[in-house]
Amino acid sequence: MKKLRRLIGRACLGLATMAWLLWGAGTILYSNLQPEGLREGLLLAYLAWLLLAFFGIKDKTRRLKAVLGSGVIVTLLYVAVRPSNERDWQADVAVAATAEVDGELITIHGVRNFHYRSESDFDEQWEDRTYDLSKLRTLDLFMSFWGPVEYCHTIVSFGFEGGEQLAASIEVRKEVGEGFSTFGGLFKMFELSYVFADERDLIGLRTNYRNEDVYLYRLYAKPEVLKDLFLSYVHYADNLSAEPEFYGILTNSCGVNILNRVAESGGRGVWDAKETLLNGYWGDILYERGVLDQSLPFEELRELSHINSAAQVGGLDAAYSARIRVGLPQAPSKRPSDPEMD
Repeated sequence: MKKLRRLIGRACLGLATMAWLLWGAGTILYSNLQPEGLREGLLLAYLAWLLLAFFGIKDKTRRLKAVLGSGVIVTLLYVAVRPSNERDWQADVAVAATAEVDGELITIHGVRNFHYRSESDFDEQWEDRTYDLSKLRTLDLFMSFWGPVEYCHTIVSFGFEGGEQLAASIEVRKEVGEGFSTFGGLFKMFELSYVFADERDLIGLRTNYRNEDVYLYRLYAKPEVLKDLFLSYVHYADNLSAEPEFYGILTNSCGVNILNRVAESGGRGVWDAKETLLNGYWGDILYERGVLDQSLPFEELRELSHINSAAQVGGLDAAYSARIRVGLPQAPSKRPSDPEMD
């Protein structure tokens, strides 16, 4: 029996070591080193060295030291990697938003207002804008699906008296020539970015040029929570401009950040892991919790909330935000029965 336990223990240790070494390989391949060829070259060198150590060093003690030492070195190098705001960023995330708070007046520097002719052909425009918290009225959630139904990109939009909307999108901050990678999001490949923009820009890009399926849900939010949420977004973005962070698909994604900002604002932000990671189901969850209009079954509400047709009728003009809301159910006006949604 002791011999069996010893064999099982060695097998588990061997598997754990193998997983650790493979993780080390992932940290190289999905690092933020540029160009991509450099990462691939370093990965091949690392794997070649491990194979040489495994099969070329006959002494068990020396072989173990070589293999474990290599893993330790790669791990320490990974831990030492720090995020930066000083990279050759793609145009859509080139400016890190900053903010100034003067009582009820919030000035955001670096509000994106691009004018698109196609997804890749646009005129860049970054603006400084001032918002009055006393005129903040509504909170909307956009869910943009590019394929899978289990997860999507989530964007919140703050509505002000007079119809002005400010959308806030938490995104990967990609460098020039860099594309998104799900696996890269598990490592330190991307920095995190908070983008403030017109809906015509942030949402219109997705409805009219990327042809993603976008749903707009109007949310219940207590006025004080709504104000605190706006400030939470603004402060966090401002902090990122000084102290950058890595994007993490499991720990620091758009969905995780939204829930953190809600929790920080006094709303309900504690969801289980499935709800957090599979944000494609947020519409269903919010409906069940009384945050969305309850006058229709959710399937009908969801169908009405699909805005692509309305978005594409008039293009990305000044009436975009008003047009995509025509015929949409309003947010509940009364406090939801679920006390946890306070």
